[in-house]
Amino acid sequence: MGKMLGVMSTRDALRMAEEKGLDLVEITPNAVPPVCKIMDYGKYKYEESIREKKARKSQKVQKVKEIKFHPGTDTNDFEYKLRQIRGFLKDGCKVKLTLQYRGRENAHRELGEDVINRVLEAIKDECFIEQAPKTLGRVLGALIGPPRKNAAKASAANNNQDSAEGGIHISVS
Repeated sequence: MGKMLGVMSTRDALRMAEEKGLDLVEITPNAVPPVCKIMDYGKYKYEESIREKKARKSQKVQKVKEIKFHPGTDTNDFEYKLRQIRGFLKDGCKVKLTLQYRGRENAHRELGEDVINRVLEAIKDECFIEQAPKTLGRVLGALIGPPRKNAAKASAANNNQDSAEGGIHISVS
């Protein structure tokens, strides 16, 4: 196994594969001459499906939760929604903040922008703003996510560099 057998006729390659109880698999059909491999195709497909399952298992699906506001959202509702946002962020979910203008609220869009800005100001240390507030028609929306791990590592690395004062930093892992 694993040896190059060189250029040969298809009939000879099929005979060699049958003698070994394996399959002749065409790897690169467009090459001249086509490249083939003698292998157990069933075993190959099985191992490939196992690799795909492991890859799917290791992927993390990012959930997006939506919290709706209106320009007239009062203090208690505002605080309750902030607690919900904090909970979603701790769970690792992204949060879509939407503020919908109804009727005459369209005439005073700055009130809605103030609400979204208050939310972002209240949780600025607990999240990463992925999409700044943007108006699409009658809806003002923003997208925030949990704080990035790389940002925390970068700030810690900067603190370590400051304390080294020109020396070298050696880490053992």
